[in-house]
Amino acid sequence: MQILQSLHAALLVSNLEQSEHFYSNVLGLSKIERDLKFSGIWYQVGNFQIHLILAEKIAPDAADSKKWGRNRHLAFSVADLEAAKQQLIAYNCPIQMSASGRAALFVRDPDGNTIELSDLRFEIGN
Repeated sequence: MQILQSLHAALLVSNLEQSEHFYSNVLGLSKIERDLKFSGIWYQVGNFQIHLILAEKIAPDAADSKKWGRNRHLAFSVADLEAAKQQLIAYNCPIQMSASGRAALFVRDPDGNTIELSDLRFEIGN
């Protein structure tokens, strides 16, 4: 088997309006208009997609409540980590800086899904 690329990740959400606000406005991702046979929202990030799927029940991801990066998460590189941090603060999003000392931070969406944002300059080749 030869895996060629990552296509998408699916996240379960409990409220599409809150999730759309977070992913569209806070993170600034591009929404893809899709005719879905179920409740959900798709986003495009480069060649990768995030599929938000409405679910009645969501099991909390609390393997490590103190260090968010040790839980399941999506990771993205950003051009300016400080600008991303300030935008998250402006939206009153709780953030946690990487405990490893890397130029990275973690934020949670309204359902507790963890997103890592890393400075692109430090992630290339790692």
